[in-house]
Amino acid sequence: MWDYTKSVMDHFSNPRNVGKIEDADGVGEVGSLACGDALKLYLKINRETGKIEDARFQTFGCASAIASASALTELIKGMPLEEAEKVTNDDIARFLGGLPEQKMHCSVMGREALEAALANYRGIKVEEHADAQVICKCFWVDEHKLREVITENKLKTVEEVTHYTKAGGGCGGCVPDIKRILADINGPDSKPETEEKPRMTNLQRIKLVTETIEKKIAPMLRQDGGDIELIDVDGYDIYVRLRGACAGCPGAKATLQNIVAETLRREVDSNINIIEASK
Repeated sequence: MWDYTKSVMDHFSNPRNVGKIEDADGVGEVGSLACGDALKLYLKINRETGKIEDARFQTFGCASAIASASALTELIKGMPLEEAEKVTNDDIARFLGGLPEQKMHCSVMGREALEAALANYRGIKVEEHADAQVICKCFWVDEHKLREVITENKLKTVEEVTHYTKAGGGCGGCVPDIKRILADINGPDSKPETEEKPRMTNLQRIKLVTETIEKKIAPMLRQDGGDIELIDVDGYDIYVRLRGACAGCPGAKATLQNIVAETLRREVDSNINIIEASK
């Protein structure tokens, strides 16, 4: 599982300020259901004091997305607009005691929703960057956003860009363009602080996990009357369900760790984590 802080789990399990402000002074909507994450932020602003009196949100996404939106609303309530304008995605992550690196895009989405809501309050139309080339078509990330996020967060590698924007985490076709933009921003001779290891995209990892289970793990289990079903793949978290004789076997946990987990870690990635899906 992801290494979530207690604060992240608290804001996920008990999110603050969920809902809609009917007479909101500013509304910001970012993301899309097609890409897996969407956030709508509502602001109530005291025009005399210039402070944010209330902030509420509606979101669709993972635990980090919910926690980030909850933290954002708690962070900005009572805050003067000029201070709210300076809130960064790192501020949101720090408020939560940190986020897994692979989930930093959730804090970026929160910061973008705040920018959009403040622009809406001021009557400023946030222009979609129609002239910006779409780099990642899997998650619809354009070059303008990539350059902005890379610059603000001092990103150095394709993997970091994927963590912060999702770009590069699908088919992988945009990786050359991401490398081009990184070199343009950081300089062609710049090197990441740590060498970037060869990596698979999410789709490549899912494919290899599926093939490994079907061709190597399942045949072993079937020899003893058992079987295995792949339920879901969430990054390095692999959800499976044992079938047949394996399902009720006292040694089921040992099978998951000694056969399933070890085989996938050897054949796919050493970071693989096996989780038995609930029935």
